[in-house]
Amino acid sequence: MNVSRAPRNQHFPCSITRRECLWDMGAGFAGLALAGLLDHVDHVNHDPFTIQGPNRRANAAELQSTLSPRKPHFHTPVRSVVFLMMNGGPSHVDTFDPKPELIRYAGQPLPSEKKFINSGGRSMGLLTPSVRPFRRYGESGLEISDFYPHLSRHADKLAVIRSCHTDTHAHGSALVQMNTGKPIIGRPSLGSWAVYGLGTENENMPGYVVMLDKRGGPIGGQPNWSSGFMPATFQGTLFRPAGNPILDLSGPASFDRAMQREQLDFLAELNHRHLSSRPGGSELAARAASYELAFRMQAEAPEAVDLSRETMATREAYGVDREPTAEYGRNCLIARRLVERGVRFIQLYSGGGHLEETWDAHESVEKNHGRHAGETDQPIAALLTDLEQRGLLESTLVLWGGEFGRMPFSEGLDKPGRNHNPYGFSMWLAGAGVKGGISYGATDDFGFEAVENRVHVHDLHATILHLMGIDHTRLTYFHQGRDERLTDVYGTVVQDILA
Repeated sequence: MNVSRAPRNQHFPCSITRRECLWDMGAGFAGLALAGLLDHVDHVNHDPFTIQGPNRRANAAELQSTLSPRKPHFHTPVRSVVFLMMNGGPSHVDTFDPKPELIRYAGQPLPSEKKFINSGGRSMGLLTPSVRPFRRYGESGLEISDFYPHLSRHADKLAVIRSCHTDTHAHGSALVQMNTGKPIIGRPSLGSWAVYGLGTENENMPGYVVMLDKRGGPIGGQPNWSSGFMPATFQGTLFRPAGNPILDLSGPASFDRAMQREQLDFLAELNHRHLSSRPGGSELAARAASYELAFRMQAEAPEAVDLSRETMATREAYGVDREPTAEYGRNCLIARRLVERGVRFIQLYSGGGHLEETWDAHESVEKNHGRHAGETDQPIAALLTDLEQRGLLESTLVLWGGEFGRMPFSEGLDKPGRNHNPYGFSMWLAGAGVKGGISYGATDDFGFEAVENRVHVHDLHATILHLMGIDHTRLTYFHQGRDERLTDVYGTVVQDILA
């Protein structure tokens, strides 16, 4: 039935007839019915990992139970993930992707067939060789630049993916995509999906912890560790990068645990009454669950982040007591302690704020990367050594990378910096389930774009979930009438890097 709208006149001052009004009302009621059906749809054929979306009535006990440990889809040794996030975009051609052709063609422009790129409005200079030499390390002979002399001792543990690519060259959207799978805000982060799928092995600690750089957080902020359309109980818990990592964890001396327990019980009862008569939404239930988690954390978290319990040899290995490694060394050491205590997903940011305070080397790669690699090289190497010596690397996946790479040419004539490059860059994985001492994929001769065994962000996420024992196609969350997943509608596990 087609109804044409009448022009506004004295007979129909609202531009709608009675017939149109009845038709619109009918369609509206049908929409309400459809919404009701979607709200109560029974996912009888869905995977056990799938739970209903936020339209379900939730309570604190139910949300807390979603953090209980769950079996993966298939057996895997990985129990924890440590994501070493190099905020700002480190240059692959200066760290893990050697390009001899850049020496041969130094000072020449990029070949004309590759000038289709979006340079973000910045100048395109001339091809520029790596600012530090590459050397072969370990029995594998994996090539790593002199920016990472400490990490290079672990070359035989690393699986370097040299063919990563993403969809955007802007920091904000690229960071969100690396963390959530899409370059738009509002979606659950990788850590949230991991905890949603597997729960956490320690009910007294958060399942997902994020430690930022003291210079600031990433562009985009909280959406990078958000739970998106999932309940807030799956979002990342921020630990401070300096001082006491957890603020206000201890109550006043006059308020003992028995009194606090009584107060929380009373508050829980009030929240339960409120929720029982108001279906839909999960924020209040998630907040109530967070109160319970904070109460339990009071017993275990202070000890977990107390580095005074570590030996001087351990602190020295991480560089905790001296610059420039003090901050990142402290965070890496806390990460190891969190892994020991069953925290599922830990993300450590290097670089905060904007431009040279991050790995965003527009002015000078040597100056910028020399600074940030100098802060992180020793702590990362110490983390790998420490995890291995304690038998934890057998159950921990370590991931290093940024939101994109950098161009093989300078940003202008006689300028030693490089612009953003989403077309090809490098990331590496190490630890449980990963082949060591290998490189996978390749960029072209200049390091401009991925050309061999290309790995999109969705492929990377699918591989990380696979290493955790999760089939990325079966880990879904019902939201707005659709089974959403981290990898959207595609993503391929990089089988060649799996042990």
